[in-house]
Amino acid sequence: MDLAGPVPGPVLGIESSCDETAAAVLAPDGAILAETVFSQTEDHARFGGVVPELAARAHLARLPDLVAEVLGRARVAPGDLGGVAATSGPGLIGGLIVGAGYGKGLAMAHRLPFVAVNHLEAHALTPRLPGLLPEGARFPYLLLLLSGGHCQCVAVEGLGRYRRLGTTLDDAVGEAFDKAAKLLGLPWPGGPHLERLAGEGDPSRVPLPRPLMGRAGCDFSFSGLKTAVAQAVAKGGDRADIAAAFQASVAAVVADRARNALLMAPGATALVVSGGVAANTGVRTALAWVAETAGLPLVAPPIRLCTDNAVMVAWAGIERLRGGLTDPWDHAPRPRWPLDELTA
Repeated sequence: MDLAGPVPGPVLGIESSCDETAAAVLAPDGAILAETVFSQTEDHARFGGVVPELAARAHLARLPDLVAEVLGRARVAPGDLGGVAATSGPGLIGGLIVGAGYGKGLAMAHRLPFVAVNHLEAHALTPRLPGLLPEGARFPYLLLLLSGGHCQCVAVEGLGRYRRLGTTLDDAVGEAFDKAAKLLGLPWPGGPHLERLAGEGDPSRVPLPRPLMGRAGCDFSFSGLKTAVAQAVAKGGDRADIAAAFQASVAAVVADRARNALLMAPGATALVVSGGVAANTGVRTALAWVAETAGLPLVAPPIRLCTDNAVMVAWAGIERLRGGLTDPWDHAPRPRWPLDELTA
């Protein structure tokens, strides 16, 4: 799997970049020994989105017990760990400070290596987790990172070697799902609710635009599509048909951008989709067709590993530890941390 040195013991991963408090322990070969996630969705739903201060306080209250839980289930003492990996950006700074601070404290107390994980890199390396492919995805591959905060096409050329080919010019795709769902009167988070409603509708009954489709490059734009949804709702259109048309437009645009991105990343061994929107069946189906046409496998994580989780953080830690890459105690969490600023 293009890997270097061994990791001396299991690795603890901590994720606290937004509204999921998560911890996981992975064996050095990537086997999942224990994982857990505490979702704060109910706490933020009444506000229609994540409240950073509430999220940070919840991370602070829950994280110690979650770490103790996964270590106990994995039957691993803190001192027997091979390292601690914690998300250190990008994300909400309060949550990042809690998770990274706790991880550094644990590593320092037990004299363990510490890895400050870039959340985007964790998504990018997830397809290399053993079990998704017989030997994990081999470099290089094309990543479509589709989430509430990010929408990017990235050529993953190696550990710490990421070339961004395109990104959104306005809304991220997950953000567009949430905004469209809100216009349709659906609860937050809107993506899963919109997908269920779309299953009851006919996309052909509501004409919606497909922004940038057919144009060169692989940038994205979703603000115009959101406006078109608002206009369709104002005209009294059937909610299920509007949801179905919105989802069909997004899937078509993502597929079109993926085709262009593959032309910009010759030699890719796989088409990879990751992030929360990777759980959408319409998007997965469209990308499966693109991959099949290109003669490549489509690699998509299990649904539970599409959204924020600590398994991907621990795995990114293992990858970096194998490459001899650790971080100092004074590494500061970063609310913004582009992938192309990473070096290995």
